[in-house]
Amino acid sequence: MGNPRELAERLLDRAGVTIGGDRPWDVHVHDERVWDRVIRDRELGLGEAYMDGWWDSPEVDQFLVRLLLADVKSQIKMGPELLKIVASSMLTNRQDKKHAAANASAHYDIGNDLYERMLDKRMIYSCGYWRHAVDLDAAQEAKLDLICKKLWLEPGMTVLDIGCGWGGLAAFAAERYQVEVTGVSPAIEQVRLARERTAGLDVDIRQADYRDLTGTFDRIVSVGMFEHVGAKNHRTFFRTCDRLLADDGLMLHHTIGSNSSKNHFDAWFDRHIFPGGMLPSVARMARAAEPMFTIEDLHSFGPDYDTTLQHWYANIESAWPDLPAYDERFRRMWRYYLKASMAGFRVRNTQLWQMVFSRTMCESDVYQAVR
Repeated sequence: MGNPRELAERLLDRAGVTIGGDRPWDVHVHDERVWDRVIRDRELGLGEAYMDGWWDSPEVDQFLVRLLLADVKSQIKMGPELLKIVASSMLTNRQDKKHAAANASAHYDIGNDLYERMLDKRMIYSCGYWRHAVDLDAAQEAKLDLICKKLWLEPGMTVLDIGCGWGGLAAFAAERYQVEVTGVSPAIEQVRLARERTAGLDVDIRQADYRDLTGTFDRIVSVGMFEHVGAKNHRTFFRTCDRLLADDGLMLHHTIGSNSSKNHFDAWFDRHIFPGGMLPSVARMARAAEPMFTIEDLHSFGPDYDTTLQHWYANIESAWPDLPAYDERFRRMWRYYLKASMAGFRVRNTQLWQMVFSRTMCESDVYQAVR
């Protein structure tokens, strides 16, 4: 492989990045061990070295954009740690019921105070819709209303919200559209706060795994949840929806997606942010849904996530002094998470889709898409 620093310098030069330069995307090294670590562990090493303060960049998102555009990752072989993560994803079901609750708790139960300070007033932890919005609150309300309109909600309908977060969509739908919402999440602290925030509304928040639900619902929705389902469970997910959805029902899934059908997640994100996470592809979702469901609408607005993430980043940066429970390594981890996510959406390496499904064997009105 040669000298790690020399290889890294060649790759950075190809990406248009200067070590010690003065441009926003240039990199500044504080610990020379970074070269061995990054060449050995690739994206995992790069992210962990940033967490440990071994390198910085004035604008980490711009730095990572240039690495993505130059496809630097593909030019470094996988080391043992990466191979172990990939093998685990391929050989085991890391999103089965045994692991799902632990995966969710590892991210969503780290502190409601963190999310309250970072997110909008409704605590919506997913991409906003910025078509006409000028601030984060408006973008999230626009997204929630878009979902409700796409589902053709009418007063009195029953709605199942799989992965209901802190209850923002459930409260919005119950208030604005007079529907009865059942929300489910396996994360204990998330459920506790969601119950508080939806108190007095026609909303039932349950701590449960989606696979254990019973009953029939007029509409099913999931927002930012399908990324946690895992390829090995895609078919089970849609079979569960088939069992729970009314004969003439509609469902919508709002999810981050991948351009290709992968069997593993980014190693750094897997270890530090979303354990067991796996971005679906359109192809995999379509295969898992057939022949039970018809895709009525596919709406892609991934660039809106870049804007959403920038607002989250600004919010949390201003809030750190009031959040002393989170140490400096955690803060750097969180910064890297938000900045790396911005970069992925900015270069269209990751996508954001809303997919509307109806039953295949059902006589119903012609679906009219909403934007």
